[in-house]
Amino acid sequence: MLAENLDVAAKQIRLHTLKELRALGFGHFGGSLSIVEALAVIYGKHLAVDPQKPEDANRDYFVLSKGHGGPALYATLFLKGFFAEDELYTLNQNGTRLPSHPDRNLTPGVEMTTGSLGQGISVAGGIAFGNMLAGRENYTYAIVGDGELNEGQCWEAFQFIGHHRLDRMIVLIDDNKKQLDGLTADIIDPLDLEAKMATFGFRTVTVDGASTQAIDEAIQTAKRSSGKPYAIVLDTVKGQGVTHIEEKADNHHLRPDDGDKQAIDDAILALENDLEGVAQ
Repeated sequence: MLAENLDVAAKQIRLHTLKELRALGFGHFGGSLSIVEALAVIYGKHLAVDPQKPEDANRDYFVLSKGHGGPALYATLFLKGFFAEDELYTLNQNGTRLPSHPDRNLTPGVEMTTGSLGQGISVAGGIAFGNMLAGRENYTYAIVGDGELNEGQCWEAFQFIGHHRLDRMIVLIDDNKKQLDGLTADIIDPLDLEAKMATFGFRTVTVDGASTQAIDEAIQTAKRSSGKPYAIVLDTVKGQGVTHIEEKADNHHLRPDDGDKQAIDDAILALENDLEGVAQ
């Protein structure tokens, strides 16, 4: 069960993300770990969703546009009660409901199939627009990757969201400074994300993406505002929360060697020890 304490919730999500990827033996460690705190805050405090009524028309929606962070989302969905823990260890196996990237036709709790970058945020904008037209007051949340912003489709989506003043749309940008083939600043410099999002009609703020308190406060501010959508730029580190992975130059997708495996096992043990006896 996902803890009410957001820092504890983040440790739970990080632990189970590591365990499922360690069991698989490879995967998207870096970009999964950098969104853990954001997922803890969204699912732990703000997202109105019930695993017993997943199709409730008045539910809030969450779309993980950077679909390669799927393992962290799966860990979160397990903790929210969408499926049992054993299913986590079927990640990316034949016949699984948990493919490497989220699939709305397979995975309970997943609203949009993602992995083709730029498409998730576009659909999230459409969901928010549809809810506005229907007169609903539910929120739509989306996490977008900084590398994903290389895709022009993201900016078309932002233009649409800003134009329609979808003020129940909250976009979180995982600014972890890396993408598949290098540093974002070297590949296509994202420049000033706050200024760019403001130009597209968003209210914007940058926060420490490793601080559940900072993320929570930003979302609360977003929900109090009206008239414009809200963008929260998360200042994160790829591999966040596991020093060994943070320090690896190529940490987007890992097939861990013996040294990596030991470091991951050590991180799992440390998290288990931290969580032992903690009121959850």
